[in-house]
Amino acid sequence: MPHTTRDLERLLGDMVRARLPQRWREPVLFVLKHLWAGVYGGILLVAMTLTRILWNSDWPVARYDVLLAVAVLALAAFLWTRVESVPEARAMALFGLPGLGMEWFKVGAGNWSYPEPGHLVLFDVPLFVGFMYAAVASCILRMIRLFDMRFAPFPPFAASVGLAALIYVNFFTSHMLPDIRIALFAGSVALFWRTRIWFRVAGRDYWMPMLLSTVLSALGIWLAENLGTLTGTWLYDGQSPGEKVSLATLGSWYLFLLVAFSAVSTQCRHALSRQPVRRRQR
Repeated sequence: MPHTTRDLERLLGDMVRARLPQRWREPVLFVLKHLWAGVYGGILLVAMTLTRILWNSDWPVARYDVLLAVAVLALAAFLWTRVESVPEARAMALFGLPGLGMEWFKVGAGNWSYPEPGHLVLFDVPLFVGFMYAAVASCILRMIRLFDMRFAPFPPFAASVGLAALIYVNFFTSHMLPDIRIALFAGSVALFWRTRIWFRVAGRDYWMPMLLSTVLSALGIWLAENLGTLTGTWLYDGQSPGEKVSLATLGSWYLFLLVAFSAVSTQCRHALSRQPVRRRQR
């Protein structure tokens, strides 16, 4: 068995490269790396879909409790096989717990709900939900590693953490005080408009604006969220099962991804560079 997560991924990458023609290596590896980065979240989405299709309400165990068991067992298996590393598990906890805290508040405020019964539920939120947030953190950190990402020029770390803290607090205070998300959007642009994400595919370097990457990632989560509501796993206030999630949630996910990145970046400070990066420096 490979000794580290990187060893395992290098072995898998070598196997793919050895079997592909040269012209197909970059696009195929690009797609495979994305799928590999999101494999934990993908398992949760598949579990939500299959349990919705197969579930019988007369069964003695609740669907939400089975989803929690799937989340825990999958993470344990990933750690044992080194598909997930210990730093990634730490980052998952750093984001999963605040995500669960926000869920308790938002569900209590009536923004959305979990309509099915369950035993492993706290404050009307099934505990498996914390692992869904953890899956987002896992995907971000795995993407950084798999694509050898560098964020440059990155703003002062304290400033990025401060913005993330304001975003997180506003998710709560906006119910009692004026919502400052417009100012937070502006703040994110001011901080990150120069930041590029440099990434490597099959030995070649590419870059994308960090803000564009965050918008595209928010769109990906919005699509996944539609699967969650389609399966009736959760529903927004006034939403019917199968009804499309409002595009207005894209803004919230954009901001929350910045919170996720701030939590994850504590485990990969080496990927943040205050100075611009050039291809020859990679």
